[in-house]
Amino acid sequence: MTSYNTFIMKLFARGKRGIIYKQGNIIIKVKNPESKAVARIENEAEYLKLLNKKKIGPKFISFKNNKLKYRFIKGDYIIDFLKKNNKKKIIEVLKNVSNQCFIMDKLKINKLEMHHPVKHILIDKKPVLIDFERCYKTNNSKNVTQFIQFIISNNLKKILLKKKIIINRKKMIKLAKEYKKNMNKENFNKLLKEIK
Repeated sequence: MTSYNTFIMKLFARGKRGIIYKQGNIIIKVKNPESKAVARIENEAEYLKLLNKKKIGPKFISFKNNKLKYRFIKGDYIIDFLKKNNKKKIIEVLKNVSNQCFIMDKLKINKLEMHHPVKHILIDKKPVLIDFERCYKTNNSKNVTQFIQFIISNNLKKILLKKKIIINRKKMIKLAKEYKKNMNKENFNKLLKEIK
Protein backbone atom coordinates (compact mmCIF):
# COMPACT_ATOMS: atom_id res chain seq x y z
CA MET A 1 0.00 0.00 0.00
CA THR A 2 1.36 3.43 -0.95
CA SER A 3 2.09 5.75 1.94
CA TYR A 4 0.33 9.13 1.99
CA ASN A 5 3.76 10.76 2.42
CA THR A 6 4.68 9.72 -1.13
CA PHE A 7 2.37 12.45 -2.39
CA ILE A 8 3.58 15.30 -0.18
CA MET A 9 5.29 18.03 -2.22
CA LYS A 10 8.86 18.47 -0.97
CA LEU A 11 11.44 21.12 -1.86
CA PHE A 12 13.94 19.33 -4.11
CA ALA A 13 16.25 22.03 -5.48
CA ARG A 14 16.53 25.79 -5.85
CA GLY A 15 18.01 27.35 -9.00
CA LYS A 16 18.55 30.92 -10.19
CA ARG A 17 15.39 30.90 -12.28
CA GLY A 18 13.31 28.07 -10.86
CA ILE A 19 12.37 26.31 -7.64
CA ILE A 20 11.90 22.56 -7.94
CA TYR A 21 9.60 20.40 -5.82
CA LYS A 22 9.21 16.64 -5.88
CA GLN A 23 5.90 14.86 -5.38
CA GLY A 24 6.19 11.10 -5.65
CA ASN A 25 7.81 10.48 -9.04
CA ILE A 26 6.83 13.89 -10.42
CA ILE A 27 8.91 17.08 -10.52
CA ILE A 28 7.07 20.40 -10.16
CA LYS A 29 8.97 23.47 -11.29
CA VAL A 30 7.90 27.05 -10.54
CA LYS A 31 9.53 30.42 -11.06
CA ASN A 32 11.97 31.58 -8.40
CA PRO A 33 10.35 34.84 -7.16
CA GLU A 34 13.84 36.40 -6.92
CA SER A 35 14.49 35.81 -10.63
CA LYS A 36 14.05 38.65 -13.11
CA ALA A 37 13.98 36.20 -16.05
CA VAL A 38 10.70 36.31 -17.98
CA ALA A 39 8.65 33.22 -18.97
CA ARG A 40 11.54 30.77 -18.47
CA ILE A 41 9.35 27.97 -17.04
CA GLU A 42 6.84 28.44 -19.86
CA ASN A 43 9.73 28.32 -22.34
CA GLU A 44 10.96 25.06 -20.83
CA ALA A 45 7.47 23.55 -21.06
CA GLU A 46 7.22 24.39 -24.78
CA TYR A 47 10.64 22.92 -25.60
CA LEU A 48 10.04 19.81 -23.48
CA LYS A 49 6.83 19.09 -25.40
CA LEU A 50 8.68 19.53 -28.69
CA LEU A 51 11.81 17.55 -27.73
CA ASN A 52 9.87 14.69 -26.11
CA LYS A 53 8.72 13.83 -29.66
CA LYS A 54 12.40 13.07 -30.37
CA LYS A 55 12.82 11.21 -27.04
CA ILE A 56 14.86 14.05 -25.52
CA GLY A 57 14.31 15.34 -21.98
CA PRO A 58 12.25 14.06 -19.06
CA LYS A 59 8.64 13.11 -19.87
CA PHE A 60 6.48 16.25 -19.97
CA ILE A 61 3.26 15.97 -17.95
CA SER A 62 1.63 19.42 -17.89
CA PHE A 63 2.03 23.18 -17.66
CA LYS A 64 -0.78 24.90 -15.75
CA ASN A 65 -0.91 27.97 -13.49
CA ASN A 66 2.82 28.62 -14.15
CA LYS A 67 3.70 25.15 -12.82
CA LEU A 68 5.67 22.77 -15.00
CA LYS A 69 5.28 19.07 -14.22
CA TYR A 70 7.49 16.35 -15.64
CA ARG A 71 8.58 12.82 -14.74
CA PHE A 72 11.34 12.55 -12.11
CA ILE A 73 14.60 11.06 -13.41
CA LYS A 74 16.37 8.84 -10.92
CA GLY A 75 20.04 8.62 -11.82
CA ASP A 76 23.57 9.95 -11.53
CA TYR A 77 24.83 13.27 -12.82
CA ILE A 78 27.26 12.69 -15.68
CA ILE A 79 30.53 13.19 -13.73
CA ASP A 80 29.46 10.70 -11.03
CA PHE A 81 28.42 8.25 -13.74
CA LEU A 82 31.77 8.54 -15.53
CA LYS A 83 33.68 7.89 -12.30
CA LYS A 84 31.61 4.80 -11.45
CA ASN A 85 31.30 3.03 -14.79
CA ASN A 86 33.42 1.10 -17.27
CA LYS A 87 34.80 2.15 -20.65
CA LYS A 88 32.02 0.50 -22.71
CA LYS A 89 29.17 2.15 -20.76
CA ILE A 90 30.92 5.55 -20.77
CA ILE A 91 31.43 5.49 -24.55
CA GLU A 92 27.76 4.51 -25.04
CA VAL A 93 26.62 7.45 -22.90
CA LEU A 94 28.95 10.02 -24.54
CA LYS A 95 27.74 8.92 -27.99
CA ASN A 96 24.09 8.92 -26.90
CA VAL A 97 24.34 12.48 -25.54
CA SER A 98 26.19 13.55 -28.72
CA ASN A 99 23.31 12.10 -30.78
CA GLN A 100 20.74 14.04 -28.74
CA CYS A 101 22.82 17.19 -29.31
CA PHE A 102 22.90 16.46 -33.06
CA ILE A 103 19.10 16.11 -33.14
CA MET A 104 18.76 19.50 -31.41
CA ASP A 105 21.24 21.04 -33.86
CA LYS A 106 19.19 19.72 -36.79
CA LEU A 107 16.03 21.17 -35.18
CA LYS A 108 17.92 24.51 -34.84
CA ILE A 109 17.35 24.48 -31.08
CA ASN A 110 20.17 25.70 -28.86
CA LYS A 111 20.07 24.33 -25.32
CA LEU A 112 23.05 26.25 -23.86
CA GLU A 113 25.31 24.97 -21.06
CA MET A 114 26.37 21.87 -23.00
CA HIS A 115 30.03 22.93 -22.65
CA HIS A 116 29.63 22.40 -18.88
CA PRO A 117 26.58 20.13 -18.49
CA VAL A 118 27.50 18.68 -15.10
CA LYS A 119 23.99 19.34 -13.74
CA HIS A 120 22.23 19.02 -17.09
CA ILE A 121 22.64 15.29 -17.79
CA LEU A 122 21.24 12.51 -15.61
CA ILE A 123 21.93 8.88 -16.40
CA ASP A 124 19.33 6.29 -15.47
CA LYS A 125 19.04 3.45 -18.02
CA LYS A 126 20.06 6.03 -20.61
CA PRO A 127 21.21 9.66 -20.45
CA VAL A 128 18.46 12.26 -20.05
CA LEU A 129 19.07 15.96 -20.66
CA ILE A 130 17.34 18.25 -18.18
CA ASP A 131 16.82 22.00 -17.70
CA PHE A 132 15.56 23.55 -20.94
CA GLU A 133 14.65 26.98 -19.52
CA ARG A 134 17.10 28.86 -21.73
CA CYS A 135 16.44 26.98 -24.99
CA TYR A 136 15.93 29.08 -28.08
CA LYS A 137 15.66 28.73 -31.86
CA THR A 138 18.70 29.72 -33.92
CA ASN A 139 20.39 28.96 -37.24
CA ASN A 140 23.67 28.76 -35.31
CA SER A 141 22.99 25.97 -32.79
CA LYS A 142 26.05 24.77 -30.85
CA ASN A 143 24.93 21.70 -28.91
CA VAL A 144 27.34 19.22 -30.52
CA THR A 145 30.34 21.56 -30.54
CA GLN A 146 29.72 22.59 -26.92
CA PHE A 147 29.44 18.96 -25.80
CA ILE A 148 32.68 18.10 -27.66
CA GLN A 149 34.28 21.02 -25.81
CA PHE A 150 33.18 19.34 -22.56
CA ILE A 151 34.48 15.90 -23.64
CA ILE A 152 37.97 17.27 -24.44
CA SER A 153 38.16 19.53 -21.36
CA ASN A 154 41.00 18.98 -18.88
CA ASN A 155 38.56 18.02 -16.11
CA LEU A 156 37.14 15.18 -18.16
CA LYS A 157 40.50 14.13 -19.62
CA LYS A 158 41.70 12.92 -16.19
CA ILE A 159 38.55 10.88 -15.58
CA LEU A 160 38.57 9.37 -19.09
CA LEU A 161 42.27 8.47 -18.92
CA LYS A 162 41.59 6.39 -15.80
CA LYS A 163 39.01 4.48 -17.87
CA LYS A 164 41.52 4.01 -20.74
CA ILE A 165 39.59 6.40 -23.00
CA ILE A 166 42.02 8.58 -24.92
CA ILE A 167 40.53 11.25 -27.15
CA ASN A 168 42.75 13.14 -29.60
CA ARG A 169 42.08 16.76 -28.63
CA LYS A 170 43.65 18.37 -31.73
CA LYS A 171 41.79 16.06 -34.08
CA MET A 172 38.49 16.67 -32.25
CA ILE A 173 38.93 20.46 -32.49
CA LYS A 174 39.62 20.16 -36.24
CA LEU A 175 36.60 17.89 -36.78
CA ALA A 176 34.38 20.14 -34.63
CA LYS A 177 35.31 23.11 -36.85
CA GLU A 178 34.40 21.09 -39.95
CA TYR A 179 31.10 20.10 -38.35
CA LYS A 180 30.36 23.72 -37.43
CA LYS A 181 30.79 24.76 -41.09
CA ASN A 182 28.51 21.97 -42.29
CA MET A 183 26.30 20.26 -39.69
CA ASN A 184 25.66 17.11 -41.69
CA LYS A 185 25.55 13.46 -40.64
CA GLU A 186 28.87 12.68 -42.28
CA ASN A 187 30.78 15.33 -40.30
CA PHE A 188 28.94 14.35 -37.13
CA ASN A 189 29.88 10.67 -37.58
CA LYS A 190 33.55 11.64 -37.93
CA LEU A 191 33.33 13.19 -34.44
CA LEU A 192 31.60 10.10 -33.03
CA LYS A 193 34.36 7.82 -34.36
CA GLU A 194 36.92 9.65 -32.20
CA ILE A 195 35.02 8.73 -29.02
CA LYS A 196 36.56 5.31 -28.49
